[in-house]
Amino acid sequence: MNQEPYTPFQLEILAGIPSELPDHRALPLDANRAPKRPKVLNQNEEILAIKNALRYFPQALHPILSVEFAQELAEYGRIYAYRYRPSYELYARPISEYPGQSEQAKAIMLMLHNNLDPKVAQHPLELITYGGNGTVFQNWAQYRLTMQYLATMTDEQTLVLYSGHPLGLFPSSKNAPRVIVTNGMVIPNYSSRADYDKMAALGVTSYGQMTAGSFMYIGPQGIVHGTTITLLNAARKYLQLSKDQNLGGILWVTAGLGGMSGAQPKAADIVGAVSITAEINPKALLKRHEQGWVQCYSADVDEVIDWAIQAKKDKKTLSIAYLGNVVDLWERLVERKVKVDLGSDQTSLHNPYLGGYYPTGLSLEQSNQLMVSEPEKYQALVQESIRRHFKAIHTMVESEGMYFWDYGNAFLLEASRAQIEGIYKEDGRFIYPSYVEDLMGPMCFDYGFGPFRWVCTSGQDNDLDMSDQIAEKVLLDQLEHADDDIKQQIQDNLLWIREAKGHKLTVGSKARILYADRVGRMKIAQALNQAIATHKISAPIVLGRDHHDVSGTDSPYRETSNIYDGSRFTADMAVQNFVGDAFRGATWVSLHNGGGVGWGEVINGGFGLVLDGTTEAAQRAESMLCWDVSNGLARRAWAGNVEANYAIKQAMQHQPNMKVTLAIPADETLIKNALNQATNQATQK
Repeated sequence: MNQEPYTPFQLEILAGIPSELPDHRALPLDANRAPKRPKVLNQNEEILAIKNALRYFPQALHPILSVEFAQELAEYGRIYAYRYRPSYELYARPISEYPGQSEQAKAIMLMLHNNLDPKVAQHPLELITYGGNGTVFQNWAQYRLTMQYLATMTDEQTLVLYSGHPLGLFPSSKNAPRVIVTNGMVIPNYSSRADYDKMAALGVTSYGQMTAGSFMYIGPQGIVHGTTITLLNAARKYLQLSKDQNLGGILWVTAGLGGMSGAQPKAADIVGAVSITAEINPKALLKRHEQGWVQCYSADVDEVIDWAIQAKKDKKTLSIAYLGNVVDLWERLVERKVKVDLGSDQTSLHNPYLGGYYPTGLSLEQSNQLMVSEPEKYQALVQESIRRHFKAIHTMVESEGMYFWDYGNAFLLEASRAQIEGIYKEDGRFIYPSYVEDLMGPMCFDYGFGPFRWVCTSGQDNDLDMSDQIAEKVLLDQLEHADDDIKQQIQDNLLWIREAKGHKLTVGSKARILYADRVGRMKIAQALNQAIATHKISAPIVLGRDHHDVSGTDSPYRETSNIYDGSRFTADMAVQNFVGDAFRGATWVSLHNGGGVGWGEVINGGFGLVLDGTTEAAQRAESMLCWDVSNGLARRAWAGNVEANYAIKQAMQHQPNMKVTLAIPADETLIKNALNQATNQATQK
């Protein structure tokens, strides 16, 4: 069959890195730019960084590009190769518009483009999707070459990506992943922040966050369902709300609208609460306001508080953004003795000194300058701001009875590094719980519920609508046969999927998030695949999840914070998950150092799986999704988590070939007596 003429968009992808120097187009003035990075390289290392960047380009272009790259390194602390930005717009097009021999590879291109869509990405010019430094690629040369590889590969090749660098296409098989991604994987002794800053500036590693470097970001919707569940369960557990009540009249105060944190006001609206979300970056705030994710905003802290007090009194649903520093907001709330019911924080404190957290007393522009010109002074100001931040929150808890949780953004971890007294309890844990430790862990992850998601590659709303209907039908059937242990979770999911379209959650690709469990994920996948086979859905669907899930992440201050057998600092689960997903049918897999709470603090992985309506796709989904959840259930059960013990036993009943080692509980009193006896005997000797 003759190939139809390629479109300009397709031709540019197929060209990869052009042999001729492309025009150096001006950078858009209205773009939300990443902060400049401090100078961390000596002269020899700067030479090496430029040599590393030039490796992608013909030598004839080196005289021009070496000057440009030296200028970028001096001005931004990184080499982005801005000249090589594509001329076409970046957004998730319908899969049919991408060039290629592999439908799976085309789906990956679509997902990759969504991560760099300016409507979705936090700093798209610097290839950063969210979290201040969650990168898709280190530079635009890597982007161009990766797209070319994806557009030319077959289903018997695998593309290997090292921290954004496309190592190449290697022979594999149709059953192997099309892409294997690793981000930031370093020798453990070289995983400090200083190590990251240097290696990133050299262009040899990157911080993929979670779904940024794995091409699975779906905008703020990716966290909004989990945030609604967190709010509902916090109110049920600590404010004595019944299971069918909304949060009318309840005030929640938090911070962050830049990336995934932009989900917070929308989640508050969904559950009927009043919310104030602080955000210092006007571009981030205005983007969320224009997208309908926050109702109103003001830079006047007292006006913001007055709106919240009135809405709380009237039990009116209202999401408010405060354009200013979160510390100023908390301190003013304390001064005015405002009753705040729930408190949290989603500033990017995994990256506190390079734009993830801004100190009070400085403007955004002043901070961005000072973090580069006087980094030590800036770091001291950040730590003092964190101390004031913590003090105001602690005062609100003590005086007004507010319930506060750490949202897994390293707030309490950085507070401890700021040497705040009283941050720890007697048992060595933080004074305030992580939301996973207190809420999501025992109520969701230990039962196998987590942020499952899918993307309709047609780009059509009617396909997304059909997928919602299919998921609702599966959930209804699941609810009818569910044990009491998990009925509430399924009922919450049903309410979510029925109302999802009305909440206008899609930004970028036609995607849906749903906190499904092992059974739910497997059944939804099979039903979606059948709908594609029978043309009820017009094009393939990509399945995935956040790395923030049952099995995908080992993170002692977040995902595995409710693991109490001493193993929360180990990373076997996440690594085994990555490997197991790869040989059970994932279309692509990823493994990252860093994500959520920071570089060196977490190992996490994810997957993408393309459903195309074939029997083979159904088999891959059945095998891979079963493992992807069961791995974490088995680990959590072995740690002694009662809910996980229930869930893994259920999984073994459903899967006769699954045989999991179950923990036999030990009597702590018996052990204490044994230790006392051993001590006494040793003393007598």
